[in-house]
Amino acid sequence: MATSNQGAEQGKGRLAMKTPPIVSPQEWEAARQKLLVKEKALTRSRDALAAERRRMPWMAVDKKYEFDGPNGKVSLLDLFEGRRQLIIYRAFLEPGVFGWPEHACRGCSLGADQVAHLSHLNARDTTLVYASRAPQKDIERVKARMGWKIPWYTMTDSFDVDFGVDQWHGHNAFIRDGERVFRTYFINNRGDEAMGSTWSYLDLTALGRQETWEDSPEGYPQTEPYKWWSWHDNYDADASPDAKWVDIITDPEGAATRRREAEAKGKTS
Repeated sequence: MATSNQGAEQGKGRLAMKTPPIVSPQEWEAARQKLLVKEKALTRSRDALAAERRRMPWMAVDKKYEFDGPNGKVSLLDLFEGRRQLIIYRAFLEPGVFGWPEHACRGCSLGADQVAHLSHLNARDTTLVYASRAPQKDIERVKARMGWKIPWYTMTDSFDVDFGVDQWHGHNAFIRDGERVFRTYFINNRGDEAMGSTWSYLDLTALGRQETWEDSPEGYPQTEPYKWWSWHDNYDADASPDAKWVDIITDPEGAATRRREAEAKGKTS
């Protein structure tokens, strides 16, 4: 048990908190259900905003941009890696940035630490890359230090100026039709805070999550929700799932039954 002196020492430098009331489980659940109504309304509003984003006009990108990559010079079209959509995050990793040369910008680094496994984005025909002004040798050095696997390119021309990220970070979304490239959306400032999950990236794109529940223009690619999800090392696998598996996503009741049966069998064996 802490003494009064220990308690005073632990609280030193901290303001006293005015905490919410302490309630019963029933009261807590009632409060949660009340807030849940607003949370669901926010989710529906966010879905409607994403649907509106998918109807944004496209801006043709006719200027030829060039980047330095790990294997030499590449074009904007090359950054798509053959996929239909591309998201480019302008990260500040370059001379003059706070933390250089050991680090990239603290905010950009925090964002990079949150990027989900890219195979899930790739499964939706979407590529994510980072772009900075630092030479490739410095980018590779910092990536290795921080454990980042994101494709990261060096801007060599006016790309950052032309796309609103010369003085501040931001995500630009693009789509291609053959060899023609179009800019479809752009976010920066606090809009960047939400990025990092597969869903936030897909919601930024012109095609969205590409699931049948979405309100998208006619002809947009869509598949059943959940069906395309897989382990990040399994998207290219052809093997059928084991018949004994029941997916909690598509059949939660059946999955729970199987788990209970397996647990009971384990106790009796």
